[in-house]
Amino acid sequence: MIDPKKIEDLAKQIGAVIPAKVRQAADDIESKIKIVLQQKLADLDVISREEFDVQRQVLARTREKVDALEQQLHALLAAQQPLKQPSTPPSSDQE
Repeated sequence: MIDPKKIEDLAKQIGAVIPAKVRQAADDIESKIKIVLQQKLADLDVISREEFDVQRQVLARTREKVDALEQQLHALLAAQQPLKQPSTPPSSDQE
């Protein structure tokens, strides 16, 4: 396995060899890319993780309320069924 210290030393040596102007250009490009990315992300219609979690909790509570209301509706309809007995036609024996 390669020693991480050796990798770090090698990276420092390579960084020292790169001319300052090239290093500065790379830093400028990196900062410009960051600015462009921030602008483009700001243009998107995205929300924060916190806002997403809040909305998810609101949706879960709403779903619970809808489920409870559905159960109440089914109970009311079931209780109403015996009251609505279909009228039976008179039997032919009485005629």
